Amino acid sequence: MVPQGLDLPGPILCLEDKIVQQAVVFVLEAIYEVDFLGFSYGFRPGRGQHDALDALHAGIYRKPVNWVLDADIQGFFDAMSHRWMLRFLRHRIQDKRILRLISKWLNVGITEGNQVTRSSRGTPQGAVVSPILANIYLHYVFDLWSHVWRRKMAAGDVIIIRYADDIVLGFQHKDEARAFLHELQERMRAFELALHPDKTRLIRFGRYAAEDRKRLGQGKPETFDFLGFTHFCTRSWISGAFVIGRKTIKKRMRARLKAIKMELRRRRHDPIAETGVWLNKVLTGHLNYFAVPLNARSVTWFFSRVQDLWRRALRRRSQRASLNWAKFSRLVDRFFPPIRILHPLPCHRFDARTRGRSPVR
Repeated sequence: MVPQGLDLPGPILCLEDKIVQQAVVFVLEAIYEVDFLGFSYGFRPGRGQHDALDALHAGIYRKPVNWVLDADIQGFFDAMSHRWMLRFLRHRIQDKRILRLISKWLNVGITEGNQVTRSSRGTPQGAVVSPILANIYLHYVFDLWSHVWRRKMAAGDVIIIRYADDIVLGFQHKDEARAFLHELQERMRAFELALHPDKTRLIRFGRYAAEDRKRLGQGKPETFDFLGFTHFCTRSWISGAFVIGRKTIKKRMRARLKAIKMELRRRRHDPIAETGVWLNKVLTGHLNYFAVPLNARSVTWFFSRVQDLWRRALRRRSQRASLNWAKFSRLVDRFFPPIRILHPLPCHRFDARTRGRSPVR
């Protein structure tokens, strides 16, 4: 029961629910990890976002990919059909107790104020079991179907990378890319899902994209976003060879800077060293994810903006306080981690992880 005056949107899960859900997740992982295909990377043991990014880079770089389909499932986690979810689970799970538990979690509803709204669609937001249920749903709806389509329908090369509901595919032939997109829309509709009309795009991308678009008078190749990075076609400044460029999505950087600005304002009268330690953690986390090859310019820009925000915040601490550049530079040297590329080249790490084996079972 929700106390009066306390508005808590979303399902309310007690500690016991979370413990039971985690136990069920362990069971589901043991069952489905042998079934999940290699191009599925989201919310799986031993796999992460950089593994998906490496596989995408290696696929586009090594295969004759000329077209990229950036597919976005509209409101996926809110649109999953409970009916289909339970039907999929029954393919591999016979224990009615587990099925009954999952059914109860799916139907827990959304609490707003003193009212509980229940729906036959979607997964509980923030629930421990939601990620693997989403993977199971898309395993049947997308993974198995697209893998068979690639083997039986495509004459050219096709690469597939999926991280949760973020999907990117590369095609050798445009007509096959268009055919796949049309059939994918029908496939999603059959399972009560839909591709976002504005965010799903088929673009010319690859080692010949720049030449072809220039010949047609269409300007530079289009870009696409995946897992926090904007991917674009470029050339090595040393050899002139085709290179897949990656830079941090500007919208994400600006949103993060806005959050940092608000937090610095809240911490304005905290000890400087305490704020410096916090900034160090924020910037170290940023480096750990975004410090990839060819992204040094974006990382440097982000660090410089954070540095500027902190300097302004320190100047506002007191009208009488003075902060010259020498004193502030010492603070930056003390608390800001050095900017350096922390990740290896994508193809090198991809080869090390797969050891020559195909990532698709």
